[in-house]
Amino acid sequence: MARRIAMTLLFIMALLSTFQSISGVEANTVLRPLLIGSPADHEPDRGVKGSAKSNNGSAPRLEEQFDWSKYPSVEVIATGYTAGVESTGKTPDHPEYGITYSGVRVKRDLYSTIAADLNIFPIGTILFIPGYGFGVVADKGGAIKGHRIDLYYETVEDVYKYWGKKKVKVYIVQKGNGTLSEEELTRLNEDETMQVFRQQYLESKS
Repeated sequence: MARRIAMTLLFIMALLSTFQSISGVEANTVLRPLLIGSPADHEPDRGVKGSAKSNNGSAPRLEEQFDWSKYPSVEVIATGYTAGVESTGKTPDHPEYGITYSGVRVKRDLYSTIAADLNIFPIGTILFIPGYGFGVVADKGGAIKGHRIDLYYETVEDVYKYWGKKKVKVYIVQKGNGTLSEEELTRLNEDETMQVFRQQYLESKS
């Protein structure tokens, strides 16, 4: 009986040792893609998985969090615009004040409304613009032709303070299908996995 118990204990110890060894290999295999990152891990429209932190322990920035080189890019001239008369010719009492060509209201948020040449960037196209954030094509403009885009800001002061006119490489996150709704824009901005980035933007405005 004692010999049988001893043999059983030795078997269990060997089994545990083997299991630990196998588990270690499997853990490395599972973790490696998450640590290195795959294209799916870098798609902003799918959100950020886990509690992301930058190398110095602070909250991550959009420019650093994703591998933007995995996305198609194009160089454009980017300017800023407002909903006001200086950009649209409309005053606040105009019935279409603040309403874009797509029908959604202008918005400056994590995902902001922008204007573009719809032959190049159809309505609904999502761009990432370094220094500005995500822009969703919702509008067009008479002077916005070719590789030019117009970034929405709430005031003229913000246009000059934060942007002006720049040549910038933008990244095409998602090509639009020609439509955009308020619900889609709200869903993008309220995506739970992106709130750490949205909070940074909201804090920068206050």
